[in-house]
Amino acid sequence: MENQKNYNYNQQMDIKFDYLEKITIKDIVRDNTDKWFNQSLCEVNSSVLRLGIFEGEYHMHKHENDDEVFFVLEGALVLETENGNFELGQYEGACVPKGTMHRPVVPKGKAVVLMIENKGIDPIGTV
Repeated sequence: MENQKNYNYNQQMDIKFDYLEKITIKDIVRDNTDKWFNQSLCEVNSSVLRLGIFEGEYHMHKHENDDEVFFVLEGALVLETENGNFELGQYEGACVPKGTMHRPVVPKGKAVVLMIENKGIDPIGTV
């Protein structure tokens, strides 16, 4: 994706786990050294379940045609949106509707996040 050249994000869009294969993320989280990392875990109909390991600030962006779910497994993040900010702690999440400017920010440490997105979404979005 062209937009990735402008940002230091590690976006692994390949599907890591097949149907009827155990999904485990422990090693991925432990071995990650990137500040912004995405890995597509599995395909569910026309969507994907993605793992995000985040540190610091992402850029403000939107997805014109795609909703996006963020669900925190570890750590905490602030989901900044044009409609206000959402502080999400462990076991909390929010759904960002298509066309909404947003960005995740991790003010302290790292956050491990599950995301549900359309399979063809560009995580970089548009500005």
